[in-house]
Amino acid sequence: MPLNAEVKKLAESKPFYAVAGAGDFAVEKLRELPEQLQRLQSRRVESGATARDLPHIARKYASTVQVKAEAVAKDLPEKAKEYADTISAKAALLYDQFANRGRKVVSRVTGEAALELEEVSTSAQPATATRTTQARKSTRGTGPKA
Repeated sequence: MPLNAEVKKLAESKPFYAVAGAGDFAVEKLRELPEQLQRLQSRRVESGATARDLPHIARKYASTVQVKAEAVAKDLPEKAKEYADTISAKAALLYDQFANRGRKVVSRVTGEAALELEEVSTSAQPATATRTTQARKSTRGTGPKA
């Protein structure tokens, strides 16, 4: 199979669009990073006070941990299956969402590229037509006069 056909087949596949969508999502989140960093830095003082109280809070929870741990261990197999089912469903949904997002990104980018190509070809055509018209006018004036 020719390389062009392979590339076209790949570019029209759902995994390709899912990767494009995931990349677009990652870029969106990276753009939000400076704002989140500022929020975290502003909470640094607040977290220092919590850290000083941590030993007291840990002792308070230590007394109830054993009872809670036994209850959690008893329900663990059932909860694990529920979580696995939920994660599987969410992963499939996320995959579809990334694929849809990727289709939009690819169509937007290819549409913009097509518009740019159209603009370039449109802007080139009048210049060529103008040159041809000017060349015709200049050759008319240089011929023998009757």
